[in-house]
Parts: sequence; C-alpha cells; structure tokens
Amino acid sequence: MTKLSWTGFSKKTPQERIQFIKEHLPIASATSYRLKEQELLSLTTANQMTENVISRMALPFSVVPDVLVDGQHYHLPYVTEEPSVVAAASFAASIIKRSGGFQTSLHNRQMIGQVVLYNVPHMQKAQAAIAAETKALLAIANEAYPSIVKRGGGAKMLTQEEKGDFLIVYVTVDTKEAMGANMVNTMMEALAPRLEELTGAPSLMAILSNYATEALVTATCTLELRFLSRNQQEAVTLADKIARASQLAQVDPYRASTHNKGIFNGIDAIVLATGNDWRAIEAGAHAYAARDGQYRGLATWDYLPNKACLKGSLTLPMPIATKGGSIGLNPSVKTAHDLLGNPDAKTLASIIVAIGLAQNFAALKALVSTGIQAGHMKLQARSLAMLAGAKEAEIPQLVTELLQAKHMNLATAQAILKTLKK
Repeated sequence: MTKLSWTGFSKKTPQERIQFIKEHLPIASATSYRLKEQELLSLTTANQMTENVISRMALPFSVVPDVLVDGQHYHLPYVTEEPSVVAAASFAASIIKRSGGFQTSLHNRQMIGQVVLYNVPHMQKAQAAIAAETKALLAIANEAYPSIVKRGGGAKMLTQEEKGDFLIVYVTVDTKEAMGANMVNTMMEALAPRLEELTGAPSLMAILSNYATEALVTATCTLELRFLSRNQQEAVTLADKIARASQLAQVDPYRASTHNKGIFNGIDAIVLATGNDWRAIEAGAHAYAARDGQYRGLATWDYLPNKACLKGSLTLPMPIATKGGSIGLNPSVKTAHDLLGNPDAKTLASIIVAIGLAQNFAALKALVSTGIQAGHMKLQARSLAMLAGAKEAEIPQLVTELLQAKHMNLATAQAILKTLKK
C-alpha cells in the first residue's frame, strides 16, 4: 500500500476522511462510491443471507492507518463500537512501526475435519482397515468437492486416533482462499458411509473442527525502549512491567481471560469488517490458549536488557478467508477488502494476528502506567454527551466538564447540558 502521512486524520470529519482515502489510496471506483454514498447491506440481500430478517444493524466502520507488516503498509478496516479500541491500535501500530513493524510467519494454511465413530466392535482391525484405505478415502473426500481440487486444494492427509470410546478420523483440507466450513463438512459427510463400512461402527457426526491447528500464524515485533519513553529509566520500568504483565497472564487464568479479550478487541474488529466468522476464530483461539491444560495469555512479551528492547510474540489459529460465504454480498465488506489492497487469505491472516499483538501492547502499556481508564473515560464522556442529547457543537465543552465532574454519569451530563444551553 502507498505510504502516506496520516497526521491529523482523527481530527477530520467523516466526509473529510472519505475524501482523503479517495484521493490517496488506490482503491476501486466502486469502493469510492460506496464510501461516498454510504451504501450498506440492502434489506433484500440480508433477507437472503439468513432467516427471519426484519432489518439490519449498523456499527461504526473505522480505519487504523499505516500498519507495517512484513515490510508492507496496510490501512486496516475496523468494525467496533467499543471506545478507545481504534485509538489504541493506531497508537501501538505507530510506535511499533518506528521499530521496524511486525514480522509474521505462517506455519500452514489448512483446515481439519473429523468423522467420529462409536461402538467400534474391533478397534485395532478398524484402524488397520482405515489405514489401508487412506488413499481411497482421500479420493472420496475430493470427489465430493471437485472444484477445490481444480484450484490446487482439497483433502491432503488422513489420520486417526482412539479417544475413549470413540475412533476419530481427522482429514486435513487445503481450502485455498475460503474458510471452507461447507467444503470440509461436505467432504466429511461423504466419507462417513465408507468409514462405517470399513469399521462396522456407526458414525456419530462428520464436521469441520474450528480448532484450526493446521492454520497457525505467528506475529512478532521488537520494540526499542526509546520508543516507550523519552526518559530512559521510565522506559526500562515500563518494559519490565509489560513483561511481568505478560508473565501474569501465563499463570493466572483470571488475568489471561482479560489479556486475551484485549487481543480480540482488534482481531474481532477486522474479522467482522472483512466478512469472516469471528465466532469460529475466537473458538479456535481460546482452545489454543488452553492447549496444555491451563488457559493462558496468547500474546507474550519479553524484556531484553542486553538489547534494550521489548520483544512481543503472538501465535494463533487464523483460518481467515477472502472468498466464499457472505464476503461477496456485503458492500461494506467489499470496501474493507479494497482498503486492505485485496490481500490473499495468507496475507490477511498475517495482518490480523499482527494487529492483535498491537492491541495487546497498547492495553498492557496503559495498564502498567496510567491505567486503562484514562483512555476510556474521555470516549465514555462523549457517549454520555450524545445520550444526553448534545448537539455536535456542544459536545466538546460538555465532555470537558464531564471529565472534571465528581460523578460522570448520564444525570450529570444532562445537568451540564441544561446549564450550557442557558
């Protein structure tokens, strides 16, 4: 993406931001139209996407600009209603960019399906029969979804494992640019009858697993201490505290839960914006957080005194898609992909994990220094001002007085607004 100066972007009006994007980003003319005209999901399309539709629900669509990932600059679409999330991501990405940005690596990019058999009469014979038929079973799976095979994907590997009273057959599938839930489910259901014949056992279910351990992505960054604070000792203290906060999330599940929620403030925002299944992403990631039997923080930070830096790392299952599902139906989703430069699925996965690490850094830095409420309260004051009925011109003064008030609540906002109007 083109490297630009985004200074003052947050101070612009929405219309000025749209104009800035139209003038400086190489996005399609259709995207420019969608931004200008605020073309949203139509009721007709929504009614075809799911059941019992009566309307649509809107959420703020923001931009986190100039995030440096693997040497490329990206402008990230964020769909979120939570105050301070966009500001925190922008702040963290800006600081990390000055230290070289994020580096990512993909461990693989495949999905896993499973066929579960039960009441297996002869477990060892069943396993031997399946092993002998591996090649033929993979062929059955691929015949069930030939279009993905033509694109170079399809079922690649079959394994099996006895777990309690179950014999579980796992199939790894290359879904290319799609998340692949329907694809994998179709393949697993096609395999079930043959597996029942081979084993003499009934199948309990045949379905995709959202625990996508064959679609792991790692993002790392190295942050020079001088970017934490101009005061050297303060920078050292912050680095040490951030590392300790990271350690806390490894040993205390109460903290780990909130640690990971902060990561998903950013991940969910871009997963939702790009039309992906944030529920599947979260389910897989939380399972991964407990992979050794204890729920732990997903992102880790290490203070390296000898190198005067803070090193962060985040590994997640990230089976993200750029094709399939409702991605091609929603105009706002098309806009999101255009803003990103229409990356492929592997690149998009890397971007998403990187911003999750940025979001975690911003939260930890706030927690161990000023506290998390400092950033939240100003934005909360704006929300209260609007709920109280303040007009746009009245909001700045009302926010200022609310932040100085003893009790910052709706009643106080309404009282201050009444005085201002006099």
